[in-house]
Amino acid sequence: MKDHILIVDDNLEIIELLEDILENEGFSVSSAESGEDALSLLSQGERPNLILLDIMMPNMSGYELCSQIRREWDLPILFLSAKGKAVDKVVGFEIGADDYITKPFDTEELLARIRAHLRRYERIRKHTEEQPEKETASSPITVLKFKDLEIHKETYSVYVCNQKIELSTKEFQLLTFLAENAGIVFTREQIYDRVWGYGYGSLNTVTVHIKNLREKLETERQFIKTQWGTGYVFIGEKL
Repeated sequence: MKDHILIVDDNLEIIELLEDILENEGFSVSSAESGEDALSLLSQGERPNLILLDIMMPNMSGYELCSQIRREWDLPILFLSAKGKAVDKVVGFEIGADDYITKPFDTEELLARIRAHLRRYERIRKHTEEQPEKETASSPITVLKFKDLEIHKETYSVYVCNQKIELSTKEFQLLTFLAENAGIVFTREQIYDRVWGYGYGSLNTVTVHIKNLREKLETERQFIKTQWGTGYVFIGEKL
């Protein structure tokens, strides 16, 4: 099946240009001219493989839309914006974007980045689907238990002090990776490669997801420690 890309931009000319570029490369394309329209499409069952998202849109900015999408869906989001300052890119990565491309853009670079993110998410999806089969064959532990923390790998559920904590798919995968390698210090580069896979993106993504995990998990005790100058290490007390 063709990979499906959703374009969200209030500029009809940009939409038509991107549609021509992407359709000529064999992608299936749909579009929305506002954040509200994009959310409506997703809520009605539209499931793109990747979203190209503008920032400066009326009523709901691309930043706001990205933040809302990240609460419910896990898919690559690439900002495509005329806002090219470093601070704009940092904000984009901090709220969950996978990549940031400035306008005017180079067509070949845009296509290369799209393909890289699609490949990365496909590897993650396959790994997630294959994991239960591997676990059944070797009967490994499917529940990671630590003091005040349980990670249920089969159901993607996390409990802190017996209270269920809602995590995004990526937050869960990050937590599981660190917990399965408790006591080992990983750099941001190593974490990004192991959890997100190779491809374009920003190491700020790791920092933001670690911050979000801490805010959700560490109300009573610390589970993830910053090893200054190196990276992060999971320090939960195993049961």
